[in-house]
Amino acid sequence: MVDMTLAEFEDAVRDALDEVPEELAAMMDNVVVLVEDAPPEGEAELLGLYEGTPLTERGEFWAAGSLPDRITIFRLPTLAICEDRDEVVEEVAVTVVHEIAHHFGIDDERLHALGWG
Repeated sequence: MVDMTLAEFEDAVRDALDEVPEELAAMMDNVVVLVEDAPPEGEAELLGLYEGTPLTERGEFWAAGSLPDRITIFRLPTLAICEDRDEVVEEVAVTVVHEIAHHFGIDDERLHALGWG
């Protein structure tokens, strides 16, 4: 397991978000990105999670009282599968892209086909 503090891991997530093209980031709507140590119980190997309504499924009245969508990146499982800090940074970037894609309505099957699984 790679030794990386929460602050260092959050920096890696922030750096990954900074790499999202500006045009794409501008299209993200009502979404927050969080970092947590561990995924939900029973999902020990989960590196990231998108919770919300994808942009492709939002109707005309969706925004009325809607909470922000959540993208959560999980620190401990990511550190557990990586061998060094460079690999953590790379895995975080892939996970961030993967979860943002869910916000845009792209499912796991398509992401895996595109190499972002």
